[in-house]
Amino acid sequence: MDAVRQGEWLPLMWATYRQDLIDAGESVEAADKNVEHHKKVLFEDGRPGAGQHVFDAFEGDKRVGVLWLSQQDGGKSAEWFVYDIVIEPEHRGKGYGRATMEAGENFAREHGGNSLALNVFGPNTVARRLYESMDYQLVAQSMKKSLA
Repeated sequence: MDAVRQGEWLPLMWATYRQDLIDAGESVEAADKNVEHHKKVLFEDGRPGAGQHVFDAFEGDKRVGVLWLSQQDGGKSAEWFVYDIVIEPEHRGKGYGRATMEAGENFAREHGGNSLALNVFGPNTVARRLYESMDYQLVAQSMKKSLA
């Protein structure tokens, strides 16, 4: 992803992530703190830090989505993480999510990765089904109940 495109994607990605945290039960203050922390740790001055890889996903010359992979420990680990995958709404349900994830797996493997992890918010059943169908295993589960 070039710098101009990244400048378009990054603010929307942070805003979406913040809203996902709030929708999952985080307070506004906690969500803001989380976003600010990740901005500082993963993006230095708005640019990907060490081990961060952001790609546009294409079908031919048509951009269909975005994938953000992170090689843990600042690019020194064999463990990789999917921080973001978004397929544009008009392209969903056509196999682009699976193809993008497979491309990400191949990229990580080609760069020394031996595992790829991700988090998915509970209400995102479509994404959970995709990951389960691709043999991603549940390793933790967090639950929350509002008492308000």
